[in-house]
Amino acid sequence: MNRIEKYFKSIKLKKKKAFGVFLTAGYPNFNISKKILKNLPDIGVDFIEIGIPFSDPMADGPLIQESSEEALKKGMNIERCFDLVTEIRIKEKNKPLILMGYYNPIFSYGNNKFIKKAVNLGVDGVIIVDLPIEEDNEFFYDAKKNNLQVIRLVTPTTNLSRLKKIIKKAQGFIYYVAVTGITGTKSAKSFDVSKRVKLIKSLTNLPVIIGFGIKTPEQARQMSNISDGIVIGSSIVEEIKKSKSSKNVYENCMSFIKKIITKF
Repeated sequence: MNRIEKYFKSIKLKKKKAFGVFLTAGYPNFNISKKILKNLPDIGVDFIEIGIPFSDPMADGPLIQESSEEALKKGMNIERCFDLVTEIRIKEKNKPLILMGYYNPIFSYGNNKFIKKAVNLGVDGVIIVDLPIEEDNEFFYDAKKNNLQVIRLVTPTTNLSRLKKIIKKAQGFIYYVAVTGITGTKSAKSFDVSKRVKLIKSLTNLPVIIGFGIKTPEQARQMSNISDGIVIGSSIVEEIKKSKSSKNVYENCMSFIKKIITKF
């Protein structure tokens, strides 16, 4: 059983909601991102999404775009993302690690090479934002053979026919994008999201995790009440950006995440 399935089942048995954090690998620099990522499980984070920096992150708003640009300038690439995975897995053995990004860097690295290294180092899943189900021959089947789960995105504009096709091949959990448009620019509205989540859950037994548009502890609580869990990203990147010096980045970031967890 994949670590994602195992861990999410254990959360369900405890009647808890899953809390995930997204952070661009190498932002604001390699050492600080390593320190944050390694210590997230200790403060109650259930799963980690490590963002693979890319020069044209089309689904992301200005905050994540800027974090990708900064990370790339400082030499981040897929190999260094794998270095972060190794560092996290030395300390954390049970909680899921997911790589999230765009297909171009993965394709350039080599699909089979990427899949095998990811699995060997302890990556449990991957979210490829711009690789739709119509292109599953590109990556999905090889990943499935190697027990690397491909997490599917569902958006507010996904129609019922397409939703059923996505769910048919879904693994791990369904990632529900709570807002239309790019990350970090809008806030999710619980009433609209609730209706969509209920529809999705009527079609699958997989957990439904809400991401995009969750900016505050209160929103995190609202969204967790209508789903199986949430993931936050842009608001954390914003906290890092607001830090006046590298000395207080880690403390500010962890303090912000703790505030959300206490409301969760």
